[in-house]
Amino acid sequence: MDSGTLHTLAGDADSDDPIVALRAISKMHRELDRLEGVAVRRARNANATWQLIALALGVSKQAVHKKYGRS
Repeated sequence: MDSGTLHTLAGDADSDDPIVALRAISKMHRELDRLEGVAVRRARNANATWQLIALALGVSKQAVHKKYGRS
């Protein structure tokens, strides 16, 4: 998914139609989760610590390691 599509989904998330908004939010959530995983793998490949990644994500080191520690 490209940034233009994310921009469109962000606009749809503000729709007056709650079903349109919910569908857009759901698609954005899935795509952002995917992108987060890619970024975490890139950070680990660049020797970033779990602590540094956790700080960047605003979560605990344990949470980020539990979610991505096997990837």
